Amino acid sequence: MTTGVIPGGHNPEPRPTGERMPQQRHQPGQASPHVETRSRSSVITARAAATFEPVGRSVATARSFVRDTLQGWGFADVVDDAVVLTSELVTNAVVHAGTHADVLCLRTDDGVRIEVADRYPEREVPLQGSAVNMGSPDREGGRGLQLCAALAARWGVEYTSTHKNVWFQLDLPERPVGTRAAGPSLPADLLPLADGRVRVAVVQIDRKGSISAWNEDAEEIFGHTATEVTGKPLTDLAAWPHTPGTGTGIAEALQLSRWEGSYGIRGADGRVTPVYASHLRVRDTGGEPSTVCLLVRDHERAVLQTPLRLPASDAGGSSDGQSSDPFEVFIGSPAPDDLDGLLQRTVERARDMLDGDSAFLLLATDDETELEVRASTGLPSARQRFARVPVEAGPGRYGSARMPAVHDDLAAVPGAVPLLAGTGMRSVVTVPLKVEGRLTGSLGVAAEAPGRYSNEEALRLQFAADRIALAVESARLGELERLRRGSLSFLVEASDLLAGTLDRDQTLALMAQMTVPTLATWCAVYTIADQASDPYLSYVLHEDEELIDGIKSLLAKVPPPDPVPTPGARVWTAPGEHAHQAALRSSMRSLGLTGGPTRQVSAGIGPTLATASAVGGETVVLPLVARNRVIGMLTLGKPTDEHFRQEILELAEDLSRRAALALDNARLYSERTAISQALQRSLLPPGTPHIEGMEVEVIYRAAGEGNEVGGDFYDVFPIDDNAYGFAIGDVCGTGPNAAAVTGLARHALRLLAREGLSGPAVLERLNSAILDEGARSRFLTLLYGEMRPQEDGSAEMKVVCAGHPLPLRLRQDGTVEAAAEPQPLLGVIEDLELYEQTVTLDPGDVLLCVTDGVTERREGTRMLGDDGLADVLTTCTGLTAGAVAARIMRAVERFASDAPSDDMAILAMRVPGLQKD
Repeated sequence: MTTGVIPGGHNPEPRPTGERMPQQRHQPGQASPHVETRSRSSVITARAAATFEPVGRSVATARSFVRDTLQGWGFADVVDDAVVLTSELVTNAVVHAGTHADVLCLRTDDGVRIEVADRYPEREVPLQGSAVNMGSPDREGGRGLQLCAALAARWGVEYTSTHKNVWFQLDLPERPVGTRAAGPSLPADLLPLADGRVRVAVVQIDRKGSISAWNEDAEEIFGHTATEVTGKPLTDLAAWPHTPGTGTGIAEALQLSRWEGSYGIRGADGRVTPVYASHLRVRDTGGEPSTVCLLVRDHERAVLQTPLRLPASDAGGSSDGQSSDPFEVFIGSPAPDDLDGLLQRTVERARDMLDGDSAFLLLATDDETELEVRASTGLPSARQRFARVPVEAGPGRYGSARMPAVHDDLAAVPGAVPLLAGTGMRSVVTVPLKVEGRLTGSLGVAAEAPGRYSNEEALRLQFAADRIALAVESARLGELERLRRGSLSFLVEASDLLAGTLDRDQTLALMAQMTVPTLATWCAVYTIADQASDPYLSYVLHEDEELIDGIKSLLAKVPPPDPVPTPGARVWTAPGEHAHQAALRSSMRSLGLTGGPTRQVSAGIGPTLATASAVGGETVVLPLVARNRVIGMLTLGKPTDEHFRQEILELAEDLSRRAALALDNARLYSERTAISQALQRSLLPPGTPHIEGMEVEVIYRAAGEGNEVGGDFYDVFPIDDNAYGFAIGDVCGTGPNAAAVTGLARHALRLLAREGLSGPAVLERLNSAILDEGARSRFLTLLYGEMRPQEDGSAEMKVVCAGHPLPLRLRQDGTVEAAAEPQPLLGVIEDLELYEQTVTLDPGDVLLCVTDGVTERREGTRMLGDDGLADVLTTCTGLTAGAVAARIMRAVERFASDAPSDDMAILAMRVPGLQKD
């Protein structure tokens, strides 16, 4: 966004000189004086301009720009209309037209003119008097001109070859000289007392919150000189109150266009001087915002404080004849803008109004069966927020929160007001809060003395409750809307996190971490393996890590909650009771006391007092139900004297449903993974046998996450005392289907070879077995051979290569050659005629066998190939079989950066070299 402010000057026309006269649009249904056909001449005293990018956030930025500009010019009377019109017109430009929006504010003697131009001129220029349909006011866009016609004194539309410009004029209302707001006239002896001359400190705060101006009266009141405080943040000097009901901090107060209130300023002597302040947000001609603070000593607040409107009984005598607002008379002005602040202010004012010792306000749940304590004063902490009491506490009208009630002496009717049980309160008056006949809450005032209240006090309190009920309900609905939006975001994020893992332990940890501390102070997750198993404590988390072990120890001694499938949260009292007993035992041992109640308590070391306090509040259990089965419980807890609010429990219930499904998915995945791994391991050879006079090394890599066996396979096994069989093959495809053929081939080779059949006979029978599988059959490439170590230190190899990559022989001189000829693969045709070839490995020679996952390793258009494999093998002269296999695997892995997409198997066999004397 680019902005500029141009002060002063006379300009007969708002548009730049030399611009051609634009055509105007006349809107049907509006009187012609409201739509200008040409701009009126006026004296422009100030300009402010800004350009906004075509993004959604620009609308809010444009609103702030216009509001700050007009507030700085002192045009508060027309700010709201100007902001509404600007918002609609900028929305049309940046959202609907998709172009930059140029906003120009022009200050004149009698009002303000605002122009909004977009850069989308490709539209029809309407003719004068032509019928124009502005559309429905309920549609998403297109309301800008309708609002201009309704709110602006004058407005118009101008077109150029590059821009479309909509402007509107807002005239300032008549401001007759006189009093705008005033308090009653008072006798001189009742006027506030001032110590000598009343001093008004004037302090200016820049946009960073630092002091930029400090007048002489400020020096006199607080003792700081201007030099000492200039450039310091006001927060270094201000003692801002942090009391219940105060929802605005000092930083927020300095950003408000207008604010009044009391706080303290630390003087040069270190003492805090209570002051009453009036803040005004201004903007200089350069566009720089700042806040001017006027401060007087608190007992002289009448100098600055805006007078409250008089009660209705005195309104008739006021000069302006305006009636007072009973809500503001009761709550005060300005009213707190947050629900908690409004409720706290309400109970404090209700207590003061009836001269009570305590007061409380409860809000009804959605089903109107319970009331939640939301604010109180003068009551113990156990009666504080979110404790719940039933709406119908007993028979008759005096036991229902739906009707006003006065109790002269609670001692005579114990339990009449459950909230006050054990508080020492004797008399109480309670009245309902209702909106359109629906119970929304209850307001009560109590006193320690009996007989304090009568029907007259009940009527006064009911009158006040009727005035605040709608405001309380509106604030409550606003809070619920914010909570629900936050809940939706929370559940979306939780679902994404839970869906991102199939690991059981990680799922348990996520469940706990999402609830603590967002929903509860501590959390425990119980899991149930099957219907016959008892719940097992699987995970515990507390926002204070030092208390986790203590809670685990406590819960291990408490029988787990019953796995009830009923949805919703239910209270679980066992942890709190056990914690209380453990704390009692610990305290008695520390005092050296024995006997008494401790004889009835089970022995053992209980948790610490800190742990007992941590779990001493409300504890609830939510079932984890997945696929119509209870698989565990989610336990949430609060520390001593704290309760869960209904909205939090509803959110926890939603989370428990998602967490249960994620936990069950993780369980199923773990079970199936374990089964798959067990089956896959059964397809692998039990091990490589030790062969006297030979070195044998195998490296095997299955493609795909979680796969231990794929379409490639190998085997080395004894046939008789002096002969060993070896095989390396590749089934078409990868994964479980290929692995099934792998198992068939490996086991068949062992059985047939041990029957004394030759290599070709073994492969011909295996070919028939594969074809017998029918539709499940897959073709197979296979290199099969038999090795027989010789007495002279060499080794005889009889090899059959059925469609497989040829084995490579590495001689001691570094030459590499193919050790067999290619023959047809298996699983394609029935009548195969295969033959075996004999290869003799001299001492130091290596026979390397690989699957095509090695030779077909790719990087872009390059492939390792047979020649690349041979080049790597030539560098392996003198290496052991294990070193040869490792070097081949490293070369394959380094050939491409991507993970291998095919199974790979490497079988290296080497005849050790002759020992020298």
